[in-house]
Amino acid sequence: MNSNDEDEEREFWATHDSTEYVDWDRAQSTVFPELKPTTKIISLRMPESMLNELKMLAHKRDVPYQSLIKVFLRERIDRELYKKTL
Repeated sequence: MNSNDEDEEREFWATHDSTEYVDWDRAQSTVFPELKPTTKIISLRMPESMLNELKMLAHKRDVPYQSLIKVFLRERIDRELYKKTL
């Protein structure tokens, strides 16, 4: 699929409802175990003391500190967007 096709598809779905084309009552959940989310490298400035605290917490959990940051961010995003109480 080239970028023109993708642009056309985006335009189409921006003005159409999927219920006109898909019977969602018959839809089934699907799991894609090999699908990896797209990631993007970012640069993040933080106080050195905060980074040291994160590293200490990560060490206690035996996980990489960057993974722990992602877990913390995911929990907070879920809480903010979906009002989950964690």
